[in-house]
Amino acid sequence: MFAPGISDLRLMVALLITFTAGLTGNAKALDSTIFPQFAKHIVHQVHRDKEAFAKASTCLSWFYKASKTPPQAAHGINWQPIALPQPEKDCPRQYPKGMEAARDDFARTQTLLSVSLTIYEFALVADHNDDHAYNAAELQDLFSSLSLKLDMDNAAESPLATLKERFDYWYRIRNLDDVMKGMSILYERGYRVTAGDRADLDRVMK
Repeated sequence: MFAPGISDLRLMVALLITFTAGLTGNAKALDSTIFPQFAKHIVHQVHRDKEAFAKASTCLSWFYKASKTPPQAAHGINWQPIALPQPEKDCPRQYPKGMEAARDDFARTQTLLSVSLTIYEFALVADHNDDHAYNAAELQDLFSSLSLKLDMDNAAESPLATLKERFDYWYRIRNLDDVMKGMSILYERGYRVTAGDRADLDRVMK
């Protein structure tokens, strides 16, 4: 039976350490890219929703002024209307059915903006230590809170792709039940909306 010598054992240990370090480095590199790319995916939609909501709000205000009807009390997200170059031309063209169509679009775009912002808040909360990266524990807690299986060894199942697909699904159905349940689970595990999270939310709302 072959018995490795001291030099052989040292070589085996060195190779094992090198191999393990390589795996750890790759895992850390993968983890560090997930949060910023997931956040970027959400924020891109937030900006589109802000623009759509602001235009609807501007036109709704214009129709109210044109009809001299006092606007209804606003509920939910309040957004400063943007200045359209020519609202008297742009708004009737965008909403040929008039104020009712603008009001419906105002409600629709407000809901979509609320959805994207809530999911962004969820993504921020899951970054427990506010370092703008999901470490292994945070990523595991995030997936667990959504009843998702995290398999870092399966190259065919990218955690980032899974999160993006889940965001797109939530956004499409406009249902935040899973998000709020996941948020509650994270809160039970000590996660919170931090001052840094609020600053990030304020930043994307500007």
